[in-house]
Amino acid sequence: MKRITIEKTIHRNLPVLCIRFERDPQIEGALKKLDGMKWSQTMRCWYIKNRPENFRAALKTLRPYGHVDFSSVINKVKPATEGWLAPAPKEKKVVQHEPLIEVHSAQVDKFTQYLRSKRYSNNTTKTYTDALRTFLRFYTNKITEHITTDDIIYFNNEYILKNRLSYAYQNQVVNALKLFFRVVENRNLDPQLIHRPKQPKSLPNVLSKEEVKALLEASANLKHRAMLSLIYACGLRSGELLMLKAEHVDSKRLVLVIKGAKGNKDRIAPLSAKVVELLREYFKAYRPKAYLFEGQVAGKPYDARSLQLVLKQALAKTTIKKPVTLHWLRHSYATHLLEAGTDLRYIQEILGHKSSKTTELYTHVSTKSIQKINSPFDTL
Repeated sequence: MKRITIEKTIHRNLPVLCIRFERDPQIEGALKKLDGMKWSQTMRCWYIKNRPENFRAALKTLRPYGHVDFSSVINKVKPATEGWLAPAPKEKKVVQHEPLIEVHSAQVDKFTQYLRSKRYSNNTTKTYTDALRTFLRFYTNKITEHITTDDIIYFNNEYILKNRLSYAYQNQVVNALKLFFRVVENRNLDPQLIHRPKQPKSLPNVLSKEEVKALLEASANLKHRAMLSLIYACGLRSGELLMLKAEHVDSKRLVLVIKGAKGNKDRIAPLSAKVVELLREYFKAYRPKAYLFEGQVAGKPYDARSLQLVLKQALAKTTIKKPVTLHWLRHSYATHLLEAGTDLRYIQEILGHKSSKTTELYTHVSTKSIQKINSPFDTL
């Protein structure tokens, strides 16, 4: 088997990839077909501009002819500005903020374009691309064509599990990598071989009706109160609230239309007359242009981080000591519906749950039936 090497060098003041091998007409003929590939009489090698797409094309062309050694391209320690491949970091505990090498960055961009073309939500797109970036930073010294299932298992053990990252994060990474290798690399890896802990069966966090009332009344700002009230009154996810438009509020039928929710599905939720009045009062005062709730820039949706701060400020004015998040309001809405006797099937439809098992979790946090049980301690 022929030995072929690819090296980084400078030729005529430009970074290039230099390809060396024993004279072979077949290899030379294949290289001539690559755009930009040239023969250097002074260096006695074939060369091409040092770009990620050129490296991939050369590697793909050369592999059928022998063993391609490109270790010096990857392992040679040089400043990142001198080339598009940088040395691997010594520490792998925290890799989120290290810059991506150019070849990996191009693949993340390609993956992002795919997700957008398939209309994945902004949240899913960000989650998947962030997960992919973290994985690729871990393997700075390896091009994706050489990554195997064993590498994913190693990343899982040495990064995710060692840093005690959550089950949810682990799932996101596995799902992102599975999709990336299928659509960008055009090959399937086997994520089933990755050791995953059992999913924790945690119950939804719920506030009492009294706590919800105190929280909503703590917001003196009309817009803030309207946003928090609507999340609770319709069981909305925070992202769904921010994407609402005025035409989604059907005051005659007393329903709220939620467009393009999780799973890219539309659904409707019942609106109380009390909430409609609050929204009318808000609309008259603020006159939003495009979205129902807008930030400082007219026509742009309210910022997600600002919405979290709205909740935090309201919470600080109450006596509630729980670590409440916006999603707690959605959980509380579902639980209070169940305690009021609403059928689980309707709650599933209102919340937009794909599986009834997700909705059934609320039966475990509802106290309506549990409170009827007499403790044997009382009869001692």
